Amino acid sequence: MAIHFNKNDLFIVAILTGAVAMTSSCTKMLEQNTQTVITDPVFWKTESDLIGGTNYLYNSLPNFDTPLEDLYSDFSSDVFGGSLNTVSDGSRTVPSNDGTWTNSYAYIRAANNVMEKSAGIADSPMKTYCIAQARFFRALNYFRLIRAYGDVPYIGKSITGREDPTLYTPRTNRRAVIDSIYADLDFAAANCPQADELPASTSASGTAGREYGRITRSAALAFKSRVALNEGSWQKFHGAPELPGDKDPAKHFTIARDAALAVMTEGKHGLYTAGGALSFQNLFRYPGETYANNKENILARLYGKDITNNVSNNGGYMRPYLTDGRNAATRAFVLTALYSDGLPAGKSPLDSNGKETGLLTDYQNRDPRMVQTLFKVGDPYASIAGGNPIYRNTYYYHQQKYWTGQADFLASPNLFLDFIAIRYAEVLLNYAEAVYELGNSISDIDLDKSINLLRKRATNNDNLKLPLLTNAFVTANGLSMRDEIRRERSVELAYEGFRYWDLIRWKTAETELVKPLLERKYFEGLDYGGSTKPTMLNGYVLMQAADKRKFNPQRDYLSPLPSTQIGLSNNTLTQNPNW
Repeated sequence: MAIHFNKNDLFIVAILTGAVAMTSSCTKMLEQNTQTVITDPVFWKTESDLIGGTNYLYNSLPNFDTPLEDLYSDFSSDVFGGSLNTVSDGSRTVPSNDGTWTNSYAYIRAANNVMEKSAGIADSPMKTYCIAQARFFRALNYFRLIRAYGDVPYIGKSITGREDPTLYTPRTNRRAVIDSIYADLDFAAANCPQADELPASTSASGTAGREYGRITRSAALAFKSRVALNEGSWQKFHGAPELPGDKDPAKHFTIARDAALAVMTEGKHGLYTAGGALSFQNLFRYPGETYANNKENILARLYGKDITNNVSNNGGYMRPYLTDGRNAATRAFVLTALYSDGLPAGKSPLDSNGKETGLLTDYQNRDPRMVQTLFKVGDPYASIAGGNPIYRNTYYYHQQKYWTGQADFLASPNLFLDFIAIRYAEVLLNYAEAVYELGNSISDIDLDKSINLLRKRATNNDNLKLPLLTNAFVTANGLSMRDEIRRERSVELAYEGFRYWDLIRWKTAETELVKPLLERKYFEGLDYGGSTKPTMLNGYVLMQAADKRKFNPQRDYLSPLPSTQIGLSNNTLTQNPNW
């Protein structure tokens, strides 16, 4: 049997009936059960069954759809997809169905089922670990629901059929759901192994159910810091209509700070620096895979190693979303990144905005992370013609996180690069932001053990490429510490699926998403490979004008509930305000 759970060992759990359909080719499983459909009474008998049921939950880990969530924001544009994102430009309408809603509740139902069926299996450390994993995934999927919709029905048990009254649970106050998420993650943190107690690589042998890629204590704590930072921000910056009622942001920022600090002090993780000056770039390529190579990996979604060791493939993210520009960076990202003197556009004497003389101007004297996030003319690239192609002139910013080269370009979509669901850099950023928001200040000591570690990695310890962040620097240059902490997060985590949700929790979407969506400066007479001249605004390529971009702060901070779910709820579900 494969060391790591294989896609063929996953179990499709029916939302209502609890039946398990098995399509396994795994010899061990086939020796136990050979039926095509296994009902709950037959299946849940052994520890191996419990492991198999838990394996299914790993389907809900973030995958290569996650970077596409930046298309909801101001940082990304689908240059060649033929349409702009309706969330980004405020033109979406109430959907009849929504995968976030449907899929999240399917996995919640499956997690509840694992916990309930475990009661019939003898107690053991593995049983406890499976329950802990199930509780992590229940928390993960409730967070997705809360983040999008606010109040949602909390269902803490399996639904047994259409007559089960639990199916018609009304929306639960988000505060109670968040507390349940914390409880689940606390249980997971207390009962999952440390990262160094599991095999550190997909090639290592291990005990069934304790392979590389499973939930660890640090994954539970890191995710708890993410949840709490989100909720603290909502309670500090939001009010009616999207969040009426009492607020206690300090409670949640404290939880975020303490959960992040636990990961930091327990010492199982650190930033990836093995690539020297290119560490930030290589973090998202094959050198950055596995815990053995990269202690920054807290939780990764595994895709296997090759076609003979295939967990799943990444669905062709590199092509078309990277090489074809369907998840291209925008000028908003470029202008967010600092100059090498540590100052932003508008304050730095190095600011080249409006003074560009060619396609390389934007890359000069910049935060190295910005340069390593974007392709620039002359970089190694890809071509269906083969050979050793280089990146040539384009009128948009071509972002490259998770780009792995010509060979993979030709092999796409059969790629097996793992997706980093949680990494240590986020923990450091969560810590810094939570500390600042608790008291509207942060000490240089706390900056040095969080944000400045990221800057040292970005510059390979060369402060001339980007100075460290200090209170004195902020004061001397008339900056805002909150803005600089947020800027650091935005640049470090760009194109990993954070930007839109950060704008939402900070309550700045109403300011940022209504701006025109721009690409780079266009140079007349430059050979752009035969591309038709695009629409322009003040010399910059215009993807969408400001009058086409809207954000209604009385409506758009929460997503609309799917109308079909409201219709099926026997009038127990209500729509979000102003939808």
